[in-house]
Amino acid sequence: MAAGMYLEHYLDSIENLPFELQRNFNLMRDLDQRTEDLKSQIDSLAKEYTSNARTLSSEQKLSILRQIQQSYSKCKEFGDDKVQLAMQTYEMVDKHIRRLDTDLARFEADLKEKQIESTDYDSTSSKGKKGDTRQKEKKTAKTRSKVKSSDEDSSPKSAQKKVKLLQPGEFNSPSSNFGNVHPSDVLDMPVDPNEPTYCLCHQVSYGEMIGCDNTDCSIEWFHFACVGLTTKPRGKWYCPRCSQDRKRK
Repeated sequence: MAAGMYLEHYLDSIENLPFELQRNFNLMRDLDQRTEDLKSQIDSLAKEYTSNARTLSSEQKLSILRQIQQSYSKCKEFGDDKVQLAMQTYEMVDKHIRRLDTDLARFEADLKEKQIESTDYDSTSSKGKKGDTRQKEKKTAKTRSKVKSSDEDSSPKSAQKKVKLLQPGEFNSPSSNFGNVHPSDVLDMPVDPNEPTYCLCHQVSYGEMIGCDNTDCSIEWFHFACVGLTTKPRGKWYCPRCSQDRKRK
């Protein structure tokens, strides 16, 4: 139940409370006034009895004493009625206080339940995102698989060369099929921060790539455009760094 509903129901329940309290207070005030009148009457009778005790007959004395006793009895009844009204008023207010405490406890329980549901939902969403990230990493790892294709030379020497290419058709991830893309264009493409980089440009793999035939090459894979290639070279191919190292040896 929403907070507004709790408040609305509670306000409806105490709508008549002020009038009921006012009625009880008026009744208690009336009882007080009647008691005070009786006390004044008792004082008058007591003065009459004490001042005329010697001249009054026995019957007159008994009559005055009975009147005083009846007045005291009435005062006691008024006092009991006032106590009952006070207890009724207290119970009336206490009942609404207990209801308010109950509604507050229910409202707090509802808030805690919603917080738990929200936490469970966030946890489930987080697990789902982690699962998607792991699946994406697996797909990215597959796209990084490198294949070596051999190409027979059309010259009389029939010399064979090894050229390592990444063909677009071998990718499972659509994001890897860039075709022939210039290195400057890949900077504007969305890239997974966990995806490995290659080549002298330190970018992710895209388009046609060639592998250096030096098994100790630290980079290994290069984009055609970055190493100035447009077609597959014949024979063995070494990257610019490995070529310089070979010349020094």
